[in-house]
Amino acid sequence: MGRRRQSGSCGGESLEGGTSARRHPTTRIYITIQEQLPEIVIALNYSAEKKITMSSSRLGLRLAACLLNISEARRKYIVENVAKAALLERNGDSVLAACLEAFRSIDMEVQDGIHPCLGAVDLIPFYPLCGVGVEECGAVARSLAENLLLRVPGCSVFLFGEADLPEKRPLVQRRKQLGWFTRRDFSALEPDLGVAPARKCGLTGIGASPYVMNCNVTIDSQDLDLGKEIASAIRGSNVNGLKGVQTMAFPHQGKIEIACNVESFEDPEVIETAEGSQYMAYSVLGDQFYYVPPHYIEAQVKKLASDRGVGTIGRALIGFTPQECKNCAEYAIKEGIGEFWKIRGGVFM
Repeated sequence: MGRRRQSGSCGGESLEGGTSARRHPTTRIYITIQEQLPEIVIALNYSAEKKITMSSSRLGLRLAACLLNISEARRKYIVENVAKAALLERNGDSVLAACLEAFRSIDMEVQDGIHPCLGAVDLIPFYPLCGVGVEECGAVARSLAENLLLRVPGCSVFLFGEADLPEKRPLVQRRKQLGWFTRRDFSALEPDLGVAPARKCGLTGIGASPYVMNCNVTIDSQDLDLGKEIASAIRGSNVNGLKGVQTMAFPHQGKIEIACNVESFEDPEVIETAEGSQYMAYSVLGDQFYYVPPHYIEAQVKKLASDRGVGTIGRALIGFTPQECKNCAEYAIKEGIGEFWKIRGGVFM
């Protein structure tokens, strides 16, 4: 693909003694891929739920993000080794390199934690950011799935979104079908690709969709049932819920956290709104996408909690909004910074 240079940035919560490490057995990694033929530029951004990102707004660039979810958040050296594998890859496939390192380092037979997961590399979604469509991201996802099956003995895969042809079933539907939300039973899993899941590797989800971000709001209560009630009230699939928002409730530092996956969506009836309103907008290849911003989610959770006599403690955006994803990686690429999390003095949210 011609000359390559690589760079990186970092965001998230501390892995050493951090609350995210105790609550989650998983780490999320954004890997965004930036292409300007004949050059490929890759930048990393890693967080306590590990994220690697790449971005730039320069004319002619084609940019996509991959949010790599690995089932490890306690051992910092493993998380950093996975990030570095992507950063140091010289053959143009940083996502594959990061996955291979994760599969070498993580054993699902001994993995433990309350966050649902099915695989050592649990999820690999691709999101279009600039100059590339979701269909092409789907093709990249399918190619990655085939390469993993060739390179990782015991690897098995389920597909979702634009990689799941012809049905294009969304991730939440696939997870429900596979029992992701109720923890794993490997003997009952049926992959789309590969053999029956090996206990060490588990089952990996690979697909493509418009951008998805993660936003968590903590309520000042230890009542998990109350947290589930609030999570259900804002869930997009329910009446009067927030469009594109998927929710779960978890114990977190003696309190309850409402964890939200926030999907981007296309809707001709939605009008781009101001910062304080319900929807934010961005465009890719001329298509307009919308999402519910974190501050609005927090406001809705605060209202629902207050109605039940409970306060909120705070909000955490795990990673970036679509615009922030581009901006952070653009800076790392422009400055030629590799291990950008070290420059920023640690991992943060």
